[in-house]
Amino acid sequence: MVNQKKQSFFRHFISGAVITLLILLLTGMQLKAQQSWSLEDCINYAFDHNLDIKKQVLSVETGKANLLQSKLNTLPSINAGASTANNWGRTIDQYTNTFATTRVRSDNMYLQGSFTLFSGLQKVNVIKRNQLSLEYSQFSLDDLLDNISLTVAGYYLDILFNKELLMVAREQIDVTQQQVKRMEKLLEAGTLAKGDLLTIQAQAALEELQVIESENRLEISYLSLMQLIDFPVNEEFEVQVPRLRSVEKPSIEITSDQIYNYALLNRPEVRLAELNVDIAQKDISISRGMQSPVLSMGGSWGSGYSGLSQEGLNPYYETVPIGVVESTGETVVTKYQSYGDYKVKDWSAQLNDNNNRTIGFYLNIPIFTGWQVRNSITRAKIAREAAEYDLQLTKNNLRKVIQQAYADAVAALKRYGASLKQVEAQRESFKYAEQKFDVGLLNSVEYNEIKKELTRAQSDLLQAKYDYIFKTTILGFYMGNPLSIE
Repeated sequence: MVNQKKQSFFRHFISGAVITLLILLLTGMQLKAQQSWSLEDCINYAFDHNLDIKKQVLSVETGKANLLQSKLNTLPSINAGASTANNWGRTIDQYTNTFATTRVRSDNMYLQGSFTLFSGLQKVNVIKRNQLSLEYSQFSLDDLLDNISLTVAGYYLDILFNKELLMVAREQIDVTQQQVKRMEKLLEAGTLAKGDLLTIQAQAALEELQVIESENRLEISYLSLMQLIDFPVNEEFEVQVPRLRSVEKPSIEITSDQIYNYALLNRPEVRLAELNVDIAQKDISISRGMQSPVLSMGGSWGSGYSGLSQEGLNPYYETVPIGVVESTGETVVTKYQSYGDYKVKDWSAQLNDNNNRTIGFYLNIPIFTGWQVRNSITRAKIAREAAEYDLQLTKNNLRKVIQQAYADAVAALKRYGASLKQVEAQRESFKYAEQKFDVGLLNSVEYNEIKKELTRAQSDLLQAKYDYIFKTTILGFYMGNPLSIE
């Protein structure tokens, strides 16, 4: 029995250990996978953590609240109130209309409501304006997301560009260091002048500095991207190196005008400028509505209780003379009701006795308001005109950006083709120079100059490559394509 328990324990222990090991392996694989960030990962992280985006999301929520409130403002307003008070000293009781000189308790309660029947359509126009404002906030969020996406893509490409520059710099220093070792052996053998070795060593030191500068530029580009997406700079961060799109002329030629016409209908910054014009027009309508008479309906109910309001108890009648008949001298009498005692009326009975109800219609006609309405209309018209200018400026700026990006992409494509030929030619030239240098037909100064030309050509090729990719990414984004550099 004991052995069975031990076997059962070990079976559970081993199965639990295997499960734990699998979890740790999967977690480790996941953590390892998370160390490499794609462009989409960076953009999504920025969307979730960027503070500007979070603030704009709050603006959207505020716009929703404002729109809801403007709709609720069209409903009747209803208020209720109640009070209880004790009075000492001489005062007139509002329910018995008599003087009170002792402590008197009084209770009051009311319910009142009002409803605007017509006010120059101001409330309707306010609702429409708030709808436009909410739409403006939503498009502002879209515009912010687009701008951050493009900025992240730019920083991402900058990292890839600096990675390749660093790779080129390291390749160059490797070649130079091999030459240094070779020339040291030749110097030891007495077949090489020491000046040639010193020249190559100086070139190696310069290229080592260039490697360090390339590493620093790469580090700064990483820091810029991490700060943009609000990623903790003290944690590991490494981007994926995707298979970038080839640098070649597109199979379907699209003009900058076609891109502009599409962007004009779909870009959020254009829609934002159009919404500003619509909002300004609604402000004019709201201001004009202030000139209109306001017709409203209201009603109220109220009642109360007073400690001076009393009722008689134990009634009886007394005969009281009220005059004499002149012809006969006979006394005229009447019966007068009296009470043996008094008490304060019940609270519920007083509420019924003091019940008061009111309903009415009210018309307010603005005649002279110190030109406030007229000036409000004038300011609203000026704001609309300014919004129209802003709309045209937005369209003009969009056209300039697209035309510039298009021209830059065409120039980068041409520069890439020329740089590619130059790199091939410089590589062949360097290979030939290296052979001549190895046999002593070329001095170290000439060798270094040819090597520098190759490095410069490789750098120009990389710049043209990434410039083309980024500019075509922008153009594709303006055409509504998903943001991608692959």
